[in-house]
Amino acid sequence: MPDCEVLQDREIRDLLPETAVATKPLALPELSEPDVVRHYTNLSTLNMSVDTHFYPLGSCTMKYNPKRNERLAGLPGMAHVHPYQTESSLQGMLELLYAMQEMLGEISGLPCVSLQPAAGAHGELTALMTAVAYFQHRGEARTKVLTPDSAHGTNPASATMAGLTAVTLKSGADGCVDMDDLRSKLDEDVAVLMITNPNTLGLFDGQVKEIAELVHDVGGLVYLDGANMNAILGVTRPGDFGADMMHFNPHKTFSGPHGGGGPGAGPICVNEDLGPFLPKPVVGLRDNEYYLDDDRPLSIGRVRSFFGNVGVLVRAYCYILSHGPDGLKKVSEHAVLNANYMLSRIRHILPVPHGNRCMHEFVASAETLKKNKGITAMDLAKRLLDYGFHAPTVYFPLVVPESMMMEPTETESKETLDAFCEALFRITEESSETLHSAPTTTLISRPDEVTAARKPVVTWNPGD
Repeated sequence: MPDCEVLQDREIRDLLPETAVATKPLALPELSEPDVVRHYTNLSTLNMSVDTHFYPLGSCTMKYNPKRNERLAGLPGMAHVHPYQTESSLQGMLELLYAMQEMLGEISGLPCVSLQPAAGAHGELTALMTAVAYFQHRGEARTKVLTPDSAHGTNPASATMAGLTAVTLKSGADGCVDMDDLRSKLDEDVAVLMITNPNTLGLFDGQVKEIAELVHDVGGLVYLDGANMNAILGVTRPGDFGADMMHFNPHKTFSGPHGGGGPGAGPICVNEDLGPFLPKPVVGLRDNEYYLDDDRPLSIGRVRSFFGNVGVLVRAYCYILSHGPDGLKKVSEHAVLNANYMLSRIRHILPVPHGNRCMHEFVASAETLKKNKGITAMDLAKRLLDYGFHAPTVYFPLVVPESMMMEPTETESKETLDAFCEALFRITEESSETLHSAPTTTLISRPDEVTAARKPVVTWNPGD
């Protein structure tokens, strides 16, 4: 029998400096497995989730994801592949990813696709890096990125991380881009205009084609923030109304877990001029065999380890195939219908400053309640927890005072929407004292969120 090659405890200790060696056993708790399991299981029941509660977070698209897609993504042939396998042993997965590239290119109207980015914000950054490489290749030193004042916060952050300078565009009284302000800021230093359409107010900016033409006239590119694609699937394509590049949030638009820090994916689609600069590899097809194409001399290179998060991509692939083109269009139609139904029911108690109609989401305001009764958007959000509903997004976008951003998604029934609206009606009739002390049914009521963010306690103490 060969000698054991594993280092013994004493040998390991000899390799470590004295400061790294413990002088006494760690103060670990003595707990049985049932105690631990019950503790965390009971904690999990305190959470709200799409499987247990209505979750109308505006712009986050917390819709129900079909369990069939979870099961399909969990099949051994899907879940047990490894990135170090040879391409010849991964033909099934590569074929799926190649088809995913083709489908996203068709849905977006932008034919060149990278599945590599790890999340939506990462997709934004990757697209802007692709744009920077494109301009550098052309010998142009453009530095500015235009972002509307209602944009997602990740837009200016991504611009800064890509080495560009974010310049804010004003919104007009109608909630869409102020065209005069746009014209005043357009020059040959503009690299990209980033626009979310439908925007964060839930409005489709009908000026988008003119906006794209103005940007193109000065040699710039248009980036479409794909966070709100749930409103226009199968109805219109960003590439058709002037976008040069965009990202998808497959967990929001299609199917997959959302929240909790991951896992995620943020595929990007670009036009043919930008295609050569996409991250490598992309999935290619040659002589009836699928392969990872690394021979891309103009590529910005990898933006994450291995190829991409195939677990999320498989779920999205299954979702797209299950619906087909007509089904994807119905997804958007039902999302828009649900949002407009909810808007029509609550606007008399929570005014909607921008528009009598919306796309997949809308932004109401509690400003009148605050002035008349001292009730804020936060009060309403906290009280909704007592009624068994997760609150909508509050205080975003910043262009609406006391904003409440609501997105019911297409997966909720009329009965659920009615119950939520009725809860809001009852809450707005309650006393300010009741609302200021809400929630009363949760273990923690109103934590000091500012202190928690600035002074987080991330260590566990056995005495706690």
